[in-house]
Amino acid sequence: MRILAADDQPLVLTAIMQSLKDTDFELHFAKDGKEAMEKFEELHPDLVIVDLNMPGKSGFDVLSHIKNSNEGKTHVMVMSGEDDEAIKVKAFNAGADEYIQKPVGLNELRIRTQKILKQPINVLSSGDSESKKDSQVIQKNIVGVVIPCYNEETRLKAETFKKFVNANLGYHLCFVNDGSTDNTLQVLEELAEGREDYISVYNCPQNGGKAEAVRQGILHMIKDPQLNYIGYLDADLSTNFQDFDDLVQTISNSEFQIVGGSRIARMGADITKAGSRAIISKTINLMIRNILGMSFQDTQCGAKVMTREVAQKMFIEKFKTSWLFDVEIFLRMKNYYGAGKVQKLICERPLKRWVHEDGSKLSMKDSIKIIWQLLQITFSKK
Repeated sequence: MRILAADDQPLVLTAIMQSLKDTDFELHFAKDGKEAMEKFEELHPDLVIVDLNMPGKSGFDVLSHIKNSNEGKTHVMVMSGEDDEAIKVKAFNAGADEYIQKPVGLNELRIRTQKILKQPINVLSSGDSESKKDSQVIQKNIVGVVIPCYNEETRLKAETFKKFVNANLGYHLCFVNDGSTDNTLQVLEELAEGREDYISVYNCPQNGGKAEAVRQGILHMIKDPQLNYIGYLDADLSTNFQDFDDLVQTISNSEFQIVGGSRIARMGADITKAGSRAIISKTINLMIRNILGMSFQDTQCGAKVMTREVAQKMFIEKFKTSWLFDVEIFLRMKNYYGAGKVQKLICERPLKRWVHEDGSKLSMKDSIKIIWQLLQITFSKK
């Protein structure tokens, strides 16, 4: 039996292929609605799996084309992140036989496909040892995450990164090697090997500092049109992936343009800092609030996610400072959107966990330098 899957995001198509591997289905793929209609006429598939939101010809156009072409001989399964009931009703009225809302597990997709085609039901095996017991999920959105790395050879938690991308099939991790002098680049290349759809390495031959590494990584990721959101995360995972995914869920269900983690100590949260570091952090945050004129609790958390618009517009120019580029991002947004509007576009989400990891690149000496960099920003802001 033939299946045609149509989606403008290659990671989704890869996940569908993974879900239906080791079946007797003949799989074909289309990158947009126009190609889907052309391949439909060529292949006459038994099932079409289609996304609704595709450029040019939408999923609804594909539904209409199928409905008018073969009088219901082809089953149609919509797989979309749209959760509005009116959209679902419209899809069924347009000819859909099934509607699956993202996020969706690979086993669920496999079972629903077998059921609609009246085939024997079987589920995916547990797979290799590194993905064992993970419930693999196709995400609602495709998210690119930039992870700057400088001399992380002995600290990089490779197994944690592998486990995450194996379970969460809507993420692409881009590790930026910031001119490391140890074997970090080799470690990263080994991590990416065989996982190129989900992990890539961007190499900066010379060390340019965290701000420039993040900027270069984001400019690189913007070139990938499938990404709905782009963010960055510290290599030591002081903010873990569960909290980062909470940031993604917040921005995807709101009108915010950027969502950042906030390391606020509160009941139910595991926020750990060294005593002297906590004092300096509070002092710096007070200065930042005065500079920005906004009531931020924590601009410097190394976990943030943003829309493509923010990524495209706020990362074009180099940052003036190495450690305070987050502050510069917010200043650029304030200048671009206006002081009144910008506060509605930025959200701080408290983290459930943040732990200062041993070997952090930010020393006490660097913390003192930050105060000088704050003064630089103050005198240079427009």
